[in-house]
Amino acid sequence: MCRNIRTLFNFEPPATRAEIEAASLQFVRKVSGFTKPSQVNEEPFARAVEDVARIVEGLLDSLETNAAPKDREEEAAKARERAKKRFGARA
Repeated sequence: MCRNIRTLFNFEPPATRAEIEAASLQFVRKVSGFTKPSQVNEEPFARAVEDVARIVEGLLDSLETNAAPKDREEEAAKARERAKKRFGARA
């Protein structure tokens, strides 16, 4: 359920609004227990996703590091290699 909650800080290029929103959506889904809220809960659910995304953007903008930014493609390749070792090659 939390596949889109990934580290978003210190990447080049920086995290996009879409990545932040995807992580925020997954967080709210996890906390609320809803993958798709009922009609009565749609508005508070959407508002929570927006609030979390806004807070995450503020957090990412305020964090500082001396470490060099990580390359997205390089990190994705490492993740694919870990998955291949863990789950084996696809048939």
